[in-house]
Amino acid sequence: MTASTLWKKSSFSGGGEGNDCVQIADLRSHIAVRDSKAPNRATLTFPAGSFTAFLEALKSPRPTRG
Repeated sequence: MTASTLWKKSSFSGGGEGNDCVQIADLRSHIAVRDSKAPNRATLTFPAGSFTAFLEALKSPRPTRG
């Protein structure tokens, strides 16, 4: 990552100053994820397709248990 990496924060970032969240950066072939409270610490990266599939799975209704 470089100083010019554009990090985005969710609009659902909690109350107050909205600093309690993760941030993502689109690096074209990969998506980077970091903790907004500790931006200089470790950053996770995922292949863009895998991250998209992860987000879609989060949006899908979960089956109910019987």
